[in-house]
Amino acid sequence: MTARLPAALAPPDPAEREPLLPDLPYRPNVGICLFNAEGLVFSGRAYSNPFGWPDPEVFFEGADWALPQGGIDPGEDIVAAARRELWEETGVASVELIAVTDDWWSYDFPARGARIHKLYPFRGQRQRWVAFRLAGSEDEITVAAAHTEEPPEFLEWRWRPLTELPAVSPLHRRQQYARVLKAFGHIGPA
Repeated sequence: MTARLPAALAPPDPAEREPLLPDLPYRPNVGICLFNAEGLVFSGRAYSNPFGWPDPEVFFEGADWALPQGGIDPGEDIVAAARRELWEETGVASVELIAVTDDWWSYDFPARGARIHKLYPFRGQRQRWVAFRLAGSEDEITVAAAHTEEPPEFLEWRWRPLTELPAVSPLHRRQQYARVLKAFGHIGPA
């Protein structure tokens, strides 16, 4: 359940952090709740960024569990984007669609200083959420990302009640996860 750490780069100096500018756009994004047969959701202990160095102001022990999510390509269907991102981050392809949120929800990123990061030009993310049920074996799940060209997103994973996510997620995502709980909290065992 634990991924191999990617090569680390030096984190930006906290004194060099820049505030987010209010005129930056939000990145189109899809979030994913993957439910198992017992009604628990996949959650991954997140790397603080794709380079693997910690950002103690954003991801710290007890606030580092996340749901899969990722960018939506121009013209890409929401469910197709969710399937692609789920596969990239977890290796899971065998899923059944349960629900999709109608509304877009936005959240801001924390201040940051790494101009090399692909998300630097964005203020935050504008998301729709998709709920899937795992239709295959748990053996499909891998967070090592060896099946893709993308860096791993998660150090490890576990099944947990969706109700726990707002309390164990990164601080800047907690309000978003409370919305996800309101939208998908009724989903139970298969």
